[in-house]
Amino acid sequence: MSDSIALGQPTVGDEELAAVAEVFRSGWLAGAGPACRKFEERFAKTAGVAHALTTSNCGSALFLGLKVLGVKPGDEVIVGDYTFPATGHSVLQAGATPVFADVRPDIWSADPASIEALITPRTVGILAVDVAGQPGDFDEYRAIADKHGLWLFEDAACAAGATYKTRPAGSLADLAAFSFHGRKGITAGEGGALVSDRGDLIEHARKLHTYGIEPAITREGSGELPIPSFHELGYNFRLSDVQAAIMNVQLDRLPDLLAARRSVAKRYHEAFEGLAGLTVPVELPDREHPWQAYILTVDPAISRDALALRIREQGVQCNFGTYASHVQPLYGKNEHLPVSADIFGRHLAIPMHANLTDPQVERVAETVREAVTALS
Repeated sequence: MSDSIALGQPTVGDEELAAVAEVFRSGWLAGAGPACRKFEERFAKTAGVAHALTTSNCGSALFLGLKVLGVKPGDEVIVGDYTFPATGHSVLQAGATPVFADVRPDIWSADPASIEALITPRTVGILAVDVAGQPGDFDEYRAIADKHGLWLFEDAACAAGATYKTRPAGSLADLAAFSFHGRKGITAGEGGALVSDRGDLIEHARKLHTYGIEPAITREGSGELPIPSFHELGYNFRLSDVQAAIMNVQLDRLPDLLAARRSVAKRYHEAFEGLAGLTVPVELPDREHPWQAYILTVDPAISRDALALRIREQGVQCNFGTYASHVQPLYGKNEHLPVSADIFGRHLAIPMHANLTDPQVERVAETVREAVTALS
C-alpha cells in the first residue's frame, strides 16, 4: 500500500545534508577524521564516560571490545539470550564460546540468577544486552562479575539516551557498544561506537580498528615524517567522516527524538490498556526507556504469525521482536531456555519511530485492536 506505515524510519533532513556538505568541502571523507573525533568527544558525554571510539557498526564495536578485554579461544562469555545474534556472533568471532543466559519475562534482559548458574572456571565475562534499549539489572550483574572476577560488557546497541538509576546507558559496565543502524534512535544508516571510562581499552581498540596502527589524524601536523609500525593484527572498522557528520546532527536531535518516541509509547499503552490477548511492554520505574522498538506480547491462544499477517494486510508494518539466540543452528546449542524461547514465538513489534503522526499512531492502534479481536 502506498500509505503503508513503516516499522522504523530515520529522522533526517537539511541539517544532516548541510553537515555532509561541510565534510565534502573539508576534503576529509575517510574514516577516523575530524568529524569522528568531534562526535566521539560529544558522545562520550552522552554515554557518561570518558572515552568513545566510532566504529563501522555495533558488531565491530562488540568484537573490538572483546579483543581488548583479552578474550581468547577456550574462554566462555555469558550472553543474554534474547538479542539479535550479532551479540553471540562477536563472541565466536573472538574465538570464544557464547553461553546463553535465560531472560526476565518482563523486560527480557538476562536474568541474574541464570547468569550466576552458568559460571564455570572457563567464564571470563558477562555480555549483557539492553533489549529494545531498556538497560538490564546492572547492579546485580556487577555484583556477580566482581564476585567471580569477571569483566562486564554492555551491549547498548539500542540504548542511546536510556538510563538505569539515573546513570546513562554506556556507563554501566567496563565497556559498552552502541549501534547507529537505520532503525536505531539516532542513525547514520550504519555505524557504531565503543565507549568506556578506561582509556587503555579504548586506545588499544583505536589501533585495532585501523589495521593495528594509530589513525592518520594523529600524525597530522607533525614536524617529521612519522612512519607507523605494525605490531599486531588489526582491522578496518572505522566510521567515515561523512557518517560522523550525520551523527553529530543526530546527537543534537536526540532529546527531541526520545521525547517523540516516549509520546508514541504512551499513546500505545493507553490504546491497548485492557485489550485481552496482548501485553504491553514494561518500563521499570528506575529506568528511562528509549523505545527503540515497541514490542507487544501476544497471548498463546492467538497465533502471532496470523496476527502479523492480518496487520500487514492493512498497510501497517510489523515483525517479530528479536531472536532467541540459543535456538539458532549456528550455535549448536541443546539446552532449552524457556523464557527466551517463549517470547521469541509470541513477540510482535509494531511501528515505532519519531516521525509517527497522531493519526498514524491511532491507525496502528486501531488496526492492531481489530486484528486481535478478529483472531480471539
